[in-house]
Amino acid sequence: MLYRENGQFKSTYRADQQIFPIAQDRIAILALLVLAFVAVPAVASEYWLRAILVPFLILSLAALGLNILVGYCGQISLGTGAFMAVGAYAAYNFHVRIEGMPLLASLLLGGLCATAVGVLFGIPSLRIKGLYLAVATLAAQFFTDWAFLRIPFFTNNSSSGSVSVAGLQMFGLPIETPVQKYLLCLTLVVVFALLAKNLTRSAIGREWMAMRDMDVAAAVIGIRPVYAKLTAFAVSSFIVGVAGVLWGFVHLGAWEPAAFSIDRSFQLLFMVIIGGLGSIMGSFFGAAFIVLLPILLNQMPGWFGLSMSTATASHLEFMIFGALIVFFLIVEPHGLARLWSTFKEKLRLWPFPH
Repeated sequence: MLYRENGQFKSTYRADQQIFPIAQDRIAILALLVLAFVAVPAVASEYWLRAILVPFLILSLAALGLNILVGYCGQISLGTGAFMAVGAYAAYNFHVRIEGMPLLASLLLGGLCATAVGVLFGIPSLRIKGLYLAVATLAAQFFTDWAFLRIPFFTNNSSSGSVSVAGLQMFGLPIETPVQKYLLCLTLVVVFALLAKNLTRSAIGREWMAMRDMDVAAAVIGIRPVYAKLTAFAVSSFIVGVAGVLWGFVHLGAWEPAAFSIDRSFQLLFMVIIGGLGSIMGSFFGAAFIVLLPILLNQMPGWFGLSMSTATASHLEFMIFGALIVFFLIVEPHGLARLWSTFKEKLRLWPFPH
Protein backbone atom coordinates (compact mmCIF):
# COMPACT_ATOMS: atom_id res chain seq x y z
CA MET A 1 0.00 0.00 0.00
CA LEU A 2 2.97 2.31 0.48
CA TYR A 3 4.24 2.16 -3.10
CA ARG A 4 1.28 3.39 -5.14
CA GLU A 5 0.76 6.43 -7.33
CA ASN A 6 -2.97 6.70 -6.65
CA GLY A 7 -3.99 10.34 -6.53
CA GLN A 8 -0.75 11.58 -8.09
CA PHE A 9 -2.19 13.40 -11.09
CA LYS A 10 0.05 15.00 -13.73
CA SER A 11 -1.29 17.98 -15.63
CA THR A 12 1.76 18.81 -17.77
CA TYR A 13 4.00 16.92 -20.16
CA ARG A 14 7.03 17.97 -18.12
CA ALA A 15 5.57 16.42 -14.98
CA ASP A 16 4.81 13.21 -16.86
CA GLN A 17 8.39 12.97 -18.13
CA GLN A 18 10.15 13.33 -14.78
CA ILE A 19 13.06 11.03 -14.05
CA PHE A 20 11.17 9.77 -10.99
CA PRO A 21 7.45 10.21 -11.81
CA ILE A 22 6.28 8.49 -8.60
CA ALA A 23 6.50 10.62 -5.46
CA GLN A 24 7.72 7.71 -3.34
CA ASP A 25 10.73 7.30 -5.65
CA ARG A 26 11.61 10.97 -5.34
CA ILE A 27 11.37 10.79 -1.55
CA ALA A 28 13.51 7.64 -1.46
CA ILE A 29 16.21 9.20 -3.66
CA LEU A 30 16.29 12.37 -1.56
CA ALA A 31 16.55 10.29 1.61
CA LEU A 32 19.37 8.26 0.05
CA LEU A 33 21.25 11.44 -0.91
CA VAL A 34 20.86 12.88 2.59
CA LEU A 35 22.11 9.59 4.02
CA ALA A 36 25.09 9.54 1.64
CA PHE A 37 26.09 13.20 2.07
CA VAL A 38 25.36 13.65 5.78
CA ALA A 39 25.07 10.40 7.71
CA VAL A 40 27.80 8.30 6.04
CA PRO A 41 30.64 10.85 6.53
CA ALA A 42 29.61 11.21 10.17
CA VAL A 43 29.56 7.53 11.10
CA ALA A 44 31.73 5.65 8.58
CA SER A 45 35.18 4.56 9.70
CA GLU A 46 38.36 5.43 7.82
CA TYR A 47 38.62 1.83 6.59
CA TRP A 48 35.13 1.91 5.13
CA LEU A 49 35.78 5.22 3.40
CA ARG A 50 39.19 4.32 1.98
CA ALA A 51 38.76 0.65 1.14
CA ILE A 52 35.07 0.34 0.28
CA LEU A 53 33.08 3.51 -0.34
CA VAL A 54 35.57 5.52 -2.42
CA PRO A 55 36.45 2.53 -4.71
CA PHE A 56 32.74 1.71 -5.00
CA LEU A 57 31.88 5.25 -6.13
CA ILE A 58 34.72 5.47 -8.65
CA LEU A 59 34.04 2.03 -10.12
CA SER A 60 30.32 2.89 -10.28
CA LEU A 61 31.21 5.96 -12.35
CA ALA A 62 33.42 3.89 -14.69
CA ALA A 63 30.70 1.23 -15.02
CA LEU A 64 28.20 3.99 -15.77
CA GLY A 65 30.36 5.19 -18.66
CA LEU A 66 30.82 1.67 -19.99
CA ASN A 67 27.09 0.98 -19.69
CA ILE A 68 26.32 3.88 -22.03
CA LEU A 69 28.49 2.26 -24.70
CA VAL A 70 27.66 -1.42 -24.14
CA GLY A 71 24.21 -1.34 -22.57
CA TYR A 72 22.60 1.57 -24.41
CA CYS A 73 24.44 1.54 -27.77
CA GLY A 74 25.31 -2.14 -28.00
CA GLN A 75 29.01 -1.61 -28.81
CA ILE A 76 31.15 -4.18 -27.00
CA SER A 77 34.32 -2.73 -25.46
CA LEU A 78 37.23 -4.43 -23.70
CA GLY A 79 39.36 -1.28 -23.51
CA THR A 80 37.77 0.49 -20.57
CA GLY A 81 40.91 0.20 -18.48
CA ALA A 82 42.83 1.89 -21.29
CA PHE A 83 40.49 4.88 -21.34
CA MET A 84 40.76 5.14 -17.55
CA ALA A 85 44.55 5.16 -17.92
CA VAL A 86 44.43 7.85 -20.61
CA GLY A 87 42.32 10.07 -18.36
CA ALA A 88 44.59 9.52 -15.34
CA TYR A 89 47.90 10.11 -17.14
CA ALA A 90 46.59 13.06 -19.16
CA ALA A 91 45.27 14.74 -16.02
CA TYR A 92 48.58 14.00 -14.28
CA ASN A 93 50.56 15.72 -17.04
CA PHE A 94 48.28 18.75 -17.05
CA HIS A 95 48.49 18.91 -13.27
CA VAL A 96 52.28 18.76 -12.95
CA ARG A 97 53.35 20.61 -16.10
CA ILE A 98 51.05 23.64 -15.81
CA GLU A 99 51.67 25.66 -12.70
CA GLY A 100 48.55 26.30 -10.64
CA MET A 101 46.31 24.03 -12.72
CA PRO A 102 43.05 23.53 -10.76
CA LEU A 103 42.10 19.97 -9.94
CA LEU A 104 38.71 20.32 -11.62
CA ALA A 105 40.35 21.55 -14.85
CA SER A 106 42.84 18.67 -14.79
CA LEU A 107 39.97 16.25 -14.24
CA LEU A 108 37.91 17.59 -17.15
CA LEU A 109 40.93 17.80 -19.47
CA GLY A 110 41.79 14.20 -18.62
CA GLY A 111 38.24 13.23 -19.54
CA LEU A 112 38.52 15.11 -22.85
CA CYS A 113 41.78 13.35 -23.72
CA ALA A 114 40.09 10.02 -22.99
CA THR A 115 37.24 11.16 -25.25
CA ALA A 116 39.64 11.78 -28.14
CA VAL A 117 41.28 8.38 -27.74
CA GLY A 118 37.88 6.69 -27.33
CA VAL A 119 36.56 8.22 -30.55
CA LEU A 120 39.77 7.20 -32.36
CA PHE A 121 39.37 3.57 -31.31
CA GLY A 122 35.61 3.81 -31.87
CA ILE A 123 36.04 4.49 -35.59
CA PRO A 124 36.32 0.73 -36.35
CA SER A 125 32.80 0.35 -34.90
CA LEU A 126 31.52 1.95 -38.11
CA ARG A 127 32.53 -1.15 -40.06
CA ILE A 128 32.71 -3.99 -37.54
CA LYS A 129 30.71 -5.12 -34.53
CA GLY A 130 30.39 -7.87 -31.98
CA LEU A 131 33.47 -9.93 -31.24
CA TYR A 132 35.53 -8.12 -33.87
CA LEU A 133 34.81 -4.76 -32.25
CA ALA A 134 35.74 -6.21 -28.85
CA VAL A 135 39.12 -7.24 -30.27
CA ALA A 136 39.61 -3.78 -31.79
CA THR A 137 38.99 -2.09 -28.43
CA LEU A 138 41.24 -4.66 -26.78
CA ALA A 139 44.02 -3.26 -28.97
CA ALA A 140 43.59 0.05 -27.14
CA GLN A 141 44.34 -1.73 -23.88
CA PHE A 142 47.59 -3.22 -25.13
CA PHE A 143 48.65 0.01 -26.82
CA THR A 144 48.15 2.17 -23.73
CA ASP A 145 49.88 -0.40 -21.51
CA TRP A 146 52.92 -0.19 -23.80
CA ALA A 147 52.81 3.61 -24.22
CA PHE A 148 52.60 4.51 -20.53
CA LEU A 149 55.29 1.97 -19.68
CA ARG A 150 57.77 2.80 -22.46
CA ILE A 151 57.35 6.51 -23.26
CA PRO A 152 58.96 8.59 -20.48
CA PHE A 153 57.06 11.77 -21.37
CA PHE A 154 53.77 10.38 -20.03
CA THR A 155 55.29 9.66 -16.62
CA ASN A 156 57.20 12.97 -16.46
CA ASN A 157 60.46 11.05 -16.98
CA SER A 158 59.96 8.93 -13.88
CA SER A 159 62.65 6.24 -13.73
CA SER A 160 60.37 3.71 -12.03
CA GLY A 161 57.41 4.35 -14.32
CA SER A 162 55.14 5.21 -11.39
CA VAL A 163 53.66 8.67 -10.80
CA SER A 164 52.10 10.35 -7.78
CA VAL A 165 50.12 13.46 -6.88
CA ALA A 166 49.75 15.25 -3.57
CA GLY A 167 48.24 18.38 -2.09
CA LEU A 168 44.94 18.13 -3.95
CA GLN A 169 42.54 21.06 -3.67
CA MET A 170 39.12 21.83 -5.09
CA PHE A 171 37.93 25.47 -5.03
CA GLY A 172 40.52 26.23 -2.37
CA LEU A 173 39.38 23.35 -0.14
CA PRO A 174 41.90 20.57 0.58
CA ILE A 175 41.13 17.03 -0.58
CA GLU A 176 43.24 15.06 1.88
CA THR A 177 41.14 13.23 4.45
CA PRO A 178 39.04 10.13 3.59
CA VAL A 179 35.83 12.11 4.22
CA GLN A 180 36.86 14.87 1.81
CA LYS A 181 37.80 12.32 -0.87
CA TYR A 182 34.52 10.50 -0.36
CA LEU A 183 32.46 13.69 -0.69
CA LEU A 184 34.33 14.72 -3.85
CA CYS A 185 33.73 11.34 -5.47
CA LEU A 186 30.10 11.25 -4.34
CA THR A 187 29.40 14.73 -5.75
CA LEU A 188 30.90 13.87 -9.14
CA VAL A 189 29.09 10.53 -9.30
CA VAL A 190 25.73 12.18 -8.55
CA VAL A 191 26.33 14.86 -11.21
CA PHE A 192 27.40 12.40 -13.90
CA ALA A 193 24.62 9.94 -13.06
CA LEU A 194 22.05 12.72 -13.48
CA LEU A 195 23.62 13.81 -16.78
CA ALA A 196 23.76 10.21 -18.03
CA LYS A 197 20.13 9.58 -17.09
CA ASN A 198 18.99 12.67 -18.98
CA LEU A 199 21.15 11.80 -21.98
CA THR A 200 19.68 8.32 -22.25
CA ARG A 201 16.16 9.81 -22.14
CA SER A 202 16.95 12.38 -24.84
CA ALA A 203 16.96 12.08 -28.64
CA ILE A 204 20.58 10.93 -28.73
CA GLY A 205 19.80 8.26 -26.13
CA ARG A 206 16.97 6.93 -28.29
CA GLU A 207 19.36 6.84 -31.25
CA TRP A 208 21.82 4.80 -29.21
CA MET A 209 19.12 2.30 -28.27
CA ALA A 210 17.90 2.09 -31.86
CA MET A 211 21.43 1.24 -32.99
CA ARG A 212 21.65 -1.36 -30.25
CA ASP A 213 18.37 -3.06 -31.15
CA MET A 214 18.77 -3.10 -34.96
CA ASP A 215 21.33 -0.88 -36.63
CA VAL A 216 20.07 -1.52 -40.18
CA ALA A 217 16.51 -0.48 -39.29
CA ALA A 218 17.85 2.55 -37.41
CA ALA A 219 19.75 3.68 -40.50
CA VAL A 220 16.63 3.18 -42.65
CA ILE A 221 14.55 5.52 -40.48
CA GLY A 222 17.18 8.26 -40.73
CA ILE A 223 19.52 7.71 -37.78
CA ARG A 224 23.14 8.33 -38.75
CA PRO A 225 25.25 5.37 -37.55
CA VAL A 226 28.46 7.45 -37.60
CA TYR A 227 27.00 10.10 -35.33
CA ALA A 228 25.24 7.67 -32.97
CA LYS A 229 28.17 5.29 -32.48
CA LEU A 230 30.88 7.92 -32.15
CA THR A 231 28.86 10.03 -29.71
CA ALA A 232 28.36 6.91 -27.58
CA PHE A 233 32.11 6.28 -27.63
CA ALA A 234 32.77 9.95 -26.83
CA VAL A 235 30.39 10.21 -23.88
CA SER A 236 31.40 6.81 -22.52
CA SER A 237 35.13 7.55 -22.80
CA PHE A 238 34.74 10.95 -21.14
CA ILE A 239 32.98 9.49 -18.09
CA VAL A 240 35.42 6.58 -17.92
CA GLY A 241 38.35 9.00 -18.25
CA VAL A 242 37.05 11.09 -15.34
CA ALA A 243 36.73 7.87 -13.31
CA GLY A 244 40.34 7.08 -14.19
CA VAL A 245 41.45 10.48 -12.90
CA LEU A 246 39.60 9.89 -9.63
CA TRP A 247 41.05 6.38 -9.34
CA GLY A 248 44.59 7.67 -9.73
CA PHE A 249 44.40 11.04 -7.96
CA VAL A 250 41.92 10.34 -5.16
CA HIS A 251 41.98 6.61 -4.47
CA LEU A 252 45.54 5.55 -5.22
CA GLY A 253 47.54 8.78 -5.01
CA ALA A 254 50.46 6.97 -6.69
CA TRP A 255 50.08 4.49 -9.52
CA GLU A 256 51.67 2.75 -12.47
CA PRO A 257 50.22 1.32 -15.71
CA ALA A 258 49.39 -1.98 -13.97
CA ALA A 259 46.66 -0.12 -12.06
CA PHE A 260 44.69 0.08 -15.33
CA SER A 261 45.44 -3.35 -16.73
CA ILE A 262 43.14 -5.59 -18.74
CA ASP A 263 41.87 -7.03 -15.46
CA ARG A 264 40.26 -3.66 -14.78
CA SER A 265 38.53 -3.75 -18.17
CA PHE A 266 37.08 -7.20 -17.51
CA GLN A 267 36.08 -6.20 -13.98
CA LEU A 268 34.08 -3.24 -15.30
CA LEU A 269 32.48 -5.36 -18.02
CA PHE A 270 31.39 -7.89 -15.37
CA MET A 271 29.90 -5.03 -13.34
CA VAL A 272 27.78 -3.93 -16.27
CA ILE A 273 26.64 -7.46 -17.12
CA ILE A 274 25.81 -8.42 -13.54
CA GLY A 275 24.24 -5.06 -12.66
CA GLY A 276 22.14 -4.85 -15.81
CA LEU A 277 22.81 -3.72 -19.36
CA GLY A 278 21.09 -0.48 -20.33
CA SER A 279 20.39 0.59 -16.75
CA ILE A 280 21.88 3.50 -14.80
CA MET A 281 20.93 1.82 -11.53
CA GLY A 282 22.47 -1.43 -12.76
CA SER A 283 25.91 0.22 -12.86
CA PHE A 284 25.70 0.85 -9.11
CA PHE A 285 24.35 -2.63 -8.38
CA GLY A 286 27.16 -4.23 -10.36
CA ALA A 287 29.84 -2.12 -8.67
CA ALA A 288 28.44 -2.97 -5.23
CA PHE A 289 28.42 -6.67 -6.12
CA ILE A 290 32.02 -6.66 -7.35
CA VAL A 291 33.39 -4.53 -4.48
CA LEU A 292 31.49 -6.03 -1.54
CA LEU A 293 31.37 -9.72 -2.45
CA PRO A 294 35.13 -10.41 -2.08
CA ILE A 295 35.11 -8.69 1.33
CA LEU A 296 32.12 -10.79 2.38
CA LEU A 297 33.74 -14.00 1.19
CA ASN A 298 36.93 -13.20 3.10
CA GLN A 299 34.99 -12.66 6.32
CA MET A 300 32.74 -15.71 6.12
CA PRO A 301 35.27 -18.37 7.32
CA GLY A 302 35.85 -16.32 10.48
CA TRP A 303 32.11 -16.16 11.18
CA PHE A 304 31.90 -19.96 11.19
CA GLY A 305 35.11 -20.42 13.18
CA LEU A 306 37.03 -21.97 10.29
CA SER A 307 40.79 -21.58 10.02
CA MET A 308 41.96 -21.08 6.45
CA SER A 309 45.27 -20.07 4.91
CA THR A 310 45.50 -16.88 2.91
CA ALA A 311 46.24 -18.77 -0.32
CA THR A 312 43.25 -21.10 0.14
CA ALA A 313 40.96 -18.19 0.96
CA SER A 314 42.14 -16.35 -2.15
CA HIS A 315 41.51 -19.33 -4.44
CA LEU A 316 38.16 -20.06 -2.80
CA GLU A 317 37.17 -16.43 -3.31
CA PHE A 318 37.81 -16.69 -7.06
CA MET A 319 35.89 -19.97 -7.29
CA ILE A 320 32.83 -18.72 -5.43
CA PHE A 321 32.97 -15.41 -7.22
CA GLY A 322 32.99 -17.07 -10.64
CA ALA A 323 30.21 -19.48 -9.66
CA LEU A 324 28.00 -16.62 -8.47
CA ILE A 325 28.57 -14.70 -11.70
CA VAL A 326 27.52 -17.74 -13.75
CA PHE A 327 24.52 -18.27 -11.43
CA PHE A 328 23.30 -14.71 -11.88
CA LEU A 329 23.76 -14.83 -15.65
CA ILE A 330 21.68 -18.01 -15.85
CA VAL A 331 18.95 -17.04 -13.39
CA GLU A 332 18.61 -13.39 -14.42
CA PRO A 333 20.54 -12.51 -17.60
CA HIS A 334 19.22 -8.94 -17.47
CA GLY A 335 21.11 -8.31 -14.24
CA LEU A 336 20.32 -7.18 -10.75
CA ALA A 337 18.58 -4.05 -12.04
CA ARG A 338 15.92 -6.27 -13.60
CA LEU A 339 15.33 -7.99 -10.26
CA TRP A 340 14.95 -4.58 -8.64
CA SER A 341 12.43 -3.36 -11.25
CA THR A 342 10.46 -6.61 -10.94
CA PHE A 343 10.33 -6.20 -7.17
CA LYS A 344 9.01 -2.64 -7.55
CA GLU A 345 6.34 -3.74 -10.02
CA LYS A 346 5.16 -6.46 -7.63
CA LEU A 347 5.19 -3.98 -4.76
CA ARG A 348 2.92 -1.63 -6.71
CA LEU A 349 0.30 -4.38 -7.03
CA TRP A 350 0.70 -5.90 -3.57
CA PRO A 351 -1.31 -7.56 -1.97
CA PHE A 352 -3.04 -8.47 -5.22
CA PRO A 353 -1.57 -11.31 -7.32
CA HIS A 354 0.53 -10.44 -10.36
